[in-house]
Amino acid sequence: MSDDFIDAAAGAARRENRAAFLEGVRQISPALVVNCVWGLVTGVAMVKSGMSTLMALVITVFVYSGTMQLTVLPLLMAGVPLWLVAAAGSVVNVRFIIFNAGLFPFFRDRPWLERAVLGFFNSDVAFAIFMARHSDTPTPASPAQRWFFVGMIVPSWITWEVFSIIGIYLSAFVPTAWSLEFAATLALLAITVPMASSRPMLATMVTAGMTAWLGQALPLRLGLAAAVVLGIAAGMTVERRAHRRA
Repeated sequence: MSDDFIDAAAGAARRENRAAFLEGVRQISPALVVNCVWGLVTGVAMVKSGMSTLMALVITVFVYSGTMQLTVLPLLMAGVPLWLVAAAGSVVNVRFIIFNAGLFPFFRDRPWLERAVLGFFNSDVAFAIFMARHSDTPTPASPAQRWFFVGMIVPSWITWEVFSIIGIYLSAFVPTAWSLEFAATLALLAITVPMASSRPMLATMVTAGMTAWLGQALPLRLGLAAAVVLGIAAGMTVERRAHRRA
């Protein structure tokens, strides 16, 4: 095999991976609006809760979960035991264990450190888009599929960090009456509603939404964890039935 042929093949592979990365960026772009708002809300909330600017910056860098941060802040302000704070944060983030387990077949051939890094930067929307696009493709993922996933998680993390830091430094100028949390919820709805384009996805969203609503009274945000589990189970059940009929 000539060197020219090897170079041409390598160049084609690089172009394919670059195109897949840019496609990932394009797919995740609408969700970046939500990321920016949530990052801003979380940055403001941390400082408003009495946390120092330095501590808020440290948490922003090492904790990539706005939902968890907004969950534990009221508990910290109330002075509850740290074990309860840790338990509440763990329950809120248990969905990422489920998400990363769903991604494992695609990345099982990668080194454990690479899998750990990809799992840390994973997000709700990136997981949903990746599974909707590649759930029927053979596993493990091709290099182009991996770069597609990276193209989604990199801009998500960057926008989160930038706007969290902005929120931290602008918290003194943001009135609580602005209700930024509600704006973030509306932005998230604008992204997730169009995803209900198939029966499995619709079953997932309806089941998860109803479970989360009914589970509001559960302690430690257990309703959220139950919504994730039951929502995914409902979607998989509907999809399997559709395959059997086909």
